[in-house]
Amino acid sequence: MIKNIIAAPIHAFRLVMDPRISPLRHLPAAQRFQMMCVLGIMWTTIFCLGTGAWVNYGELVVFHLLLPLGTLITAGTFFSASKMARTHPDLPVADGTVRLDDV
Repeated sequence: MIKNIIAAPIHAFRLVMDPRISPLRHLPAAQRFQMMCVLGIMWTTIFCLGTGAWVNYGELVVFHLLLPLGTLITAGTFFSASKMARTHPDLPVADGTVRLDDV
């Protein structure tokens, strides 16, 4: 059983990398080399972008949490400001006295 566990990845590796077994074996050697270079660059790019996305995942999460948090704080500030007591000139005079800005 352990032999099969070890043999499967080795077989998969040989299927891709061994020019005698690879599906590219039907191509001339120069074209096979070119195709392997293109595929190598493609997979390097895929893994680099994947790793970069994983490394920057925390920054993306922080940004996506800060954006709604900032929106909620702004909305709360505007809502609180609209509910706050009005300023001195807007308040009605209960005792009928004259204010300085009424003159």
